[in-house]
Amino acid sequence: MADKLIIVESPAKANTIKKFLGGNTKVVASMGHIRDLPKSKMGIDIEHDFEPQYINIRGKGDLIKSLKKDAKQAKKVYLATDPDREGEAIAWHLAKILEEDKSKITRVTFNEITKTAVQKAIKQSRDIDINLVDAQQARRVLDRIVGYKISPVLWKKVKRGLSAGRVQSVAVKLIVDREEEIEKFIPEEYWNIYVDLKDKKSKKTFEARFYGESGKKQEIHSKEEVDTILQNIKDKEYIISEVKKGEKKRTPAPPFTTSTMQQEASRKLGFTLKKTMSVAQGLYEGVKLKQKGTVGLITYMRTDSTRISEEARASAKEQIIKIYGEEYYENRYYKTNKDAQDAHEGIRPTYIDIDPEEIKEELTKDQYKLYKLIYNRFMASQMKPAIYDTMAVTIKADKYDFKANGQSIKFKGFMTLYVEGTDEKEEKEEGILPPLEENQKVELQKINPKQSFTEPPARYTEASLVKALEEKGIGRPSTYSPTITTILERRYVEKIQKQLHPTELGKIVNKLLTENFKDVINVEFTAKIENEFDQIAEGKEEWKKMIREFYGPFEQEVEKVEKELEHVKIEDEVSDVKCEKCGRMMVYKYGRYGKFLACPGYPECKNAKPIIETIDVPCPKCGGVVQVRKTKKRRNYYICEHNPESCDYISWNKPKPGEKWEETDKGKEEKEEIEKEIKTKKRTKTSKKKAK
Repeated sequence: MADKLIIVESPAKANTIKKFLGGNTKVVASMGHIRDLPKSKMGIDIEHDFEPQYINIRGKGDLIKSLKKDAKQAKKVYLATDPDREGEAIAWHLAKILEEDKSKITRVTFNEITKTAVQKAIKQSRDIDINLVDAQQARRVLDRIVGYKISPVLWKKVKRGLSAGRVQSVAVKLIVDREEEIEKFIPEEYWNIYVDLKDKKSKKTFEARFYGESGKKQEIHSKEEVDTILQNIKDKEYIISEVKKGEKKRTPAPPFTTSTMQQEASRKLGFTLKKTMSVAQGLYEGVKLKQKGTVGLITYMRTDSTRISEEARASAKEQIIKIYGEEYYENRYYKTNKDAQDAHEGIRPTYIDIDPEEIKEELTKDQYKLYKLIYNRFMASQMKPAIYDTMAVTIKADKYDFKANGQSIKFKGFMTLYVEGTDEKEEKEEGILPPLEENQKVELQKINPKQSFTEPPARYTEASLVKALEEKGIGRPSTYSPTITTILERRYVEKIQKQLHPTELGKIVNKLLTENFKDVINVEFTAKIENEFDQIAEGKEEWKKMIREFYGPFEQEVEKVEKELEHVKIEDEVSDVKCEKCGRMMVYKYGRYGKFLACPGYPECKNAKPIIETIDVPCPKCGGVVQVRKTKKRRNYYICEHNPESCDYISWNKPKPGEKWEETDKGKEEKEEIEKEIKTKKRTKTSKKKAK
């Protein structure tokens, strides 16, 4: 009989914690949620003040029996589910199921899974925070009501299988709105005039850009304006009229929050949001290392706080001074956003002395990449700013001004270790200017007028959409990844070269929802609701009162739409591919495995074929065209067009230009793994045909 029973959510987490505790402690996993609303119906008793009708999740009967038995035999039960609102709700559901004396059950949270943190947390156990539970209940109930009330409207008026959601529909709206901006955008012409100038003393050439006339900034919109300026500066002297020297500091970014980690992993590693969270979960729950055994390598990965513990700060200081020297260390505190829940720290490594390079071979490739990103970001956040020497120069040519800027790094500081990425186009790095002086003449080498056009706003990527949702107060760290996954799976949005494009279906559904449910499907309402959830979590608002106030007007809106809205027909998107059997232009369709081409003449003509995506890198083995395909699990793989006839090249990884093929044991294993997934897909299709 164990004195203590600790219930966590996952087996991996359970295995990591076991080794930190004595033999009189048993650690088991609930395997996530144990109770939830039913899938077959709304599961909310609207007539009895919106009481949720929770049921035990199907298939978890044996697990529940086992948990009850373990709880009966233990003297104390610690509910150690994740340290967020959802984790608090799971703990509450577990307490309900176990049916044990309240004094026997206690709540414990682990922001990091280390021996010290686990033992400390157990000593500081507490009661379940019912305010956090209610905030999660409010979210679950409200989202269920919105989904179950609006989705049937979409089924009746558009087609079956569609869904709507408070957050997902707003995310689609942002993407559709951005697409409309792009479509309406009218490019405007503008010009820049660049001059190459030579310093006679150093014999170095530098570039300056046209600024304006007589000290006033001037924009150039036409070739005629350019020609006038060029005529006026022809054969003129170029004289340095002003030299400004200075110093510029660049400070490091704060430790990661969930959203900034997702954004940076997308930019730098090419990870999807879903992949980032999956890899981070594994790093948090525990990785087996030779020297330390199974340890959690990072703190909890769902957070909107940048706060860091004093212990972690002290460890970072020690490591930075040891590796880089005292001149590189700076004790930094970061202000957490006023809307952040700040329940736990920013994302950081749990053991500062575990350098990513030392454990590279013990991690998967993806684990290593993400751990290194988190580690370097955190360490850099506690380092001195980078310092640049700057120089700004104004050059006169008659009445016209040209400007040139240069900078050179004086002290690298945190940039020795890490530089934050950006979604914007990187500007050309400013170089070093020659040692110029005021009233000095410089020699004109070349004049280069350049025509440009204003560009429309960029389409959202997964990373920039998360940033937009966060800035607008929509959703929380735990919702970003599932929201984007859902809108992609529903085919409201498709990802093309990392950019999110609304589909025709997405546009139609968005139009229907925004026109008919404008009080629900809008940014301001969704942000307001998130704020109300926060109020409930802080005990400042009663959750059922919030639901009551929402439901009345919403129900009236639904009834009105059901009566007045006519059926919406979705036209298939026509491709530029002609059906080789009947001559019609083929249309795009969506199936289980993604987008494909089909003849619109169905059922008379049943011609259909896949859309073959290719890359511009030749096959490393035979030089053929490399195709991008998907397995049943929707994982991309790369295969030669000649496979299997005359070439057997196949890989999970995109080939690089100039890459040469080498048959390795790892490559053979990879090939077998891919082929296994492909065969499964083919077998499934074959068995369905036989069944028909």
